[in-house]
Amino acid sequence: MAYMDISPAKHNGKTVMLFHGKNFGGYYWGNVIKALTAKCYRVIVPDQIGFGKSDKALIHYSFHLLARFNKELLDALAINKVTLLGHSMGGMLATRFALMYPDRVNKLLLEDPIGLEDYRTFVPYIGIDQQYQTELKTTYESVKKYYTDSYFVKWKPEYDYLVRIGAGPSKSANFARYAKVSALTFTMIYEQPVYYEFGLLKVPTVLFVGNQDRTIIGKASLSPTEKANHGQYQLFGPATAKRIPKGKLVAFANCGHIPHIEIPDEFLAALMKNL
Repeated sequence: MAYMDISPAKHNGKTVMLFHGKNFGGYYWGNVIKALTAKCYRVIVPDQIGFGKSDKALIHYSFHLLARFNKELLDALAINKVTLLGHSMGGMLATRFALMYPDRVNKLLLEDPIGLEDYRTFVPYIGIDQQYQTELKTTYESVKKYYTDSYFVKWKPEYDYLVRIGAGPSKSANFARYAKVSALTFTMIYEQPVYYEFGLLKVPTVLFVGNQDRTIIGKASLSPTEKANHGQYQLFGPATAKRIPKGKLVAFANCGHIPHIEIPDEFLAALMKNL
């Protein structure tokens, strides 16, 4: 399990842990890391098993297992408590972590987490083998189209690095293994919702949501009408925050799925205010 451990020049005694989304790794947290260390926080940034520079293990992936791996990482680093920030799939994982290990979390911060609806109730089931065949068709062009259509209100050239990294494995000799792991983690997201458990969270939680986010897992298999009826983050944000006992919502008007990249100044200001 690869990870970054970034220490500030002067430590305030507090640590923030960052969980990346499915199509990313720790690399896209750069501006968040700089902002946090400037405020004297130690920052831990893992690449989850199956992602980034970590092993691409051919295992049964579960949020419970990944949460345990991260707990063991904190144990190894002798870190007792963290503020936990999770984006997209990382938001689902951070929620599971907080449910399993509430005594290790000072505060839970969720940036446009997926799983604010139960995809199993409207997205047709796709087996791992079928999803694997879809993953094998990944190209630079397909990644660019997905990121353009799904993640941002308006695409900018400075986002191209995300596509280069996201599409990079398709040129690798180990691409078949990457594709298999991607299919396994897609199934993890689909089959293991946290949607029904937000009310069980015991830690203070802040939900950061881009109101123009329309992310849906399995979106390609839906009709235009079904797409219009789901992925409504401007509705999910307030509804989810109300279900969390110590929940708070921060909504961004002109933003999609990745506020820390699309509106970095506004997001970082809100983040610092809510640490």
